[in-house]
Amino acid sequence: MRDRNQVVLPIKLEICIPEGDFVFKVAEICESLDYTKLWETYVRAWRKVNPITMFEILVFAYMCGKYSSREIEEACKTDIRFMWLLNGEPAPSDSTITRFMRGHLAEVIEDLHYQFIEMLYEMEEIKFKNLFVDGTKIEAYANKYTFVWKKAVEKNLAKLEKKIETTLPVICEKYGFTEDCRLEDCYESLTLQAQWLNLTFAVGKGKHKTQLQRDIELLEGFLSKKGEYLSHLGKFNGRNSFSKTDVDATFMHMKEDHMRNGQLKPGYNIQIGVESEYIVGIGAFSNRSDVNTLIPFLNRIRSHTKRLFERVVADAGYESSENYLYLEENGQKCFIKPTNYEISKKRTYKTNPYAVENMAYNAKKDEYICPDGRKLKFRRESKKTTENGYVVSTRYYSNDKCGRCPHRGKCHSSKNGYRTVRVNQVLNEYRPKVLEALTSEEGTLLRMNRSIQVEGVFGVLKEDYGFRRFLTRGKKNVETQFFLLAFALNIEKLCNREKKGRIGLDLFPLNAS
Repeated sequence: MRDRNQVVLPIKLEICIPEGDFVFKVAEICESLDYTKLWETYVRAWRKVNPITMFEILVFAYMCGKYSSREIEEACKTDIRFMWLLNGEPAPSDSTITRFMRGHLAEVIEDLHYQFIEMLYEMEEIKFKNLFVDGTKIEAYANKYTFVWKKAVEKNLAKLEKKIETTLPVICEKYGFTEDCRLEDCYESLTLQAQWLNLTFAVGKGKHKTQLQRDIELLEGFLSKKGEYLSHLGKFNGRNSFSKTDVDATFMHMKEDHMRNGQLKPGYNIQIGVESEYIVGIGAFSNRSDVNTLIPFLNRIRSHTKRLFERVVADAGYESSENYLYLEENGQKCFIKPTNYEISKKRTYKTNPYAVENMAYNAKKDEYICPDGRKLKFRRESKKTTENGYVVSTRYYSNDKCGRCPHRGKCHSSKNGYRTVRVNQVLNEYRPKVLEALTSEEGTLLRMNRSIQVEGVFGVLKEDYGFRRFLTRGKKNVETQFFLLAFALNIEKLCNREKKGRIGLDLFPLNAS
């Protein structure tokens, strides 16, 4: 048997690492960043592993598909590439890695990400021309049975308040309190009375309880439940559900959940913006739909880069009048696919005389004319101010004499006997312009690149990187994890683009065939 205890001369670890390994690029990029903000997160000096080294280890670990802190700890002890990054420092424990991510990296990861984006801009890899936006739902680190539904909470709270309304006056009358005595005051008074009487509360099954104890426990239960329901209502923030395990997570239908069965599970709506195959911006949202995420997402990118993209390309899930208005205000060319884009291409839609888009419109009288010659007159207008400060108006048109129309079944299925048409004038104004832009050669090229670049990124993260579920809780920690993924993917993209000679190319050309 060989003598494994033989003393040998130390060698450079990098000799044992294949030439061109991604680890060298990770070290090169990470060492060129400014870590001033990271150092500021430390009240006292670091004890075990240099924070910069920790960041390099995490980026490379995520590039290797290692997301668990225990996996990373093991890699630091067994993988020669991680040992090379450590440069003689001791391997960090899983708890050290977790504390670093949550207590330090979470505060500065976004700043480090945009430093790298600025480097790519100086290399002319990112040009702030075309931003391809898309979102995907990723499962949260929470049990699917920990859901709280808004409707159920509101219903139970109403039941409880009704019960309190009938029970409280009876208790107040019993103890001589005024009729307008509040639940909290009544409970406090009864508790003080029990203390004055030196009452010992019976505990356990089969123990005799006094009437005073029963009343106190009843009111205590009311207060506890009411507090719980009110606490839940304060956590929804415009949502219809949240998870008890991870309050920031919302219950959503998962196309790509880890069980691959499309169940309703707690998750996050992850938004990314891609240019030249690089992830430029990231945002984790609790909204189930994409439409309300675009403006805050673009504002967030702008606040860090201090620049605007010339064109914004997105699918039909982002179409809204306020998104159109926002892009026009900022001088950005819009390539958002209308929600009726696919159906509008069908012959049945184009030739359907009952579709409001195909009806004749009299601008002077502000009325629509149906195929039967009936006039749908303006009835009312509703206005709604969005969270972003935009006023969205909807105009309603109807004809109350549609009851005997022979085309009623083909035109509408309203139970009240007449058809009502809703018209968003902003959408009607912008849709033709957007359609013209989308169907142009430029629009076709951008639409093709959106599906290749941004959807391709999600494909790489889910299939190649194997990332389908977060391993941490809370919006801040979730974004930290995804920023690390973006950092790893961007470095890998840079290496691959250098090898393929695609440096400086931001679009894939159209196929001539």
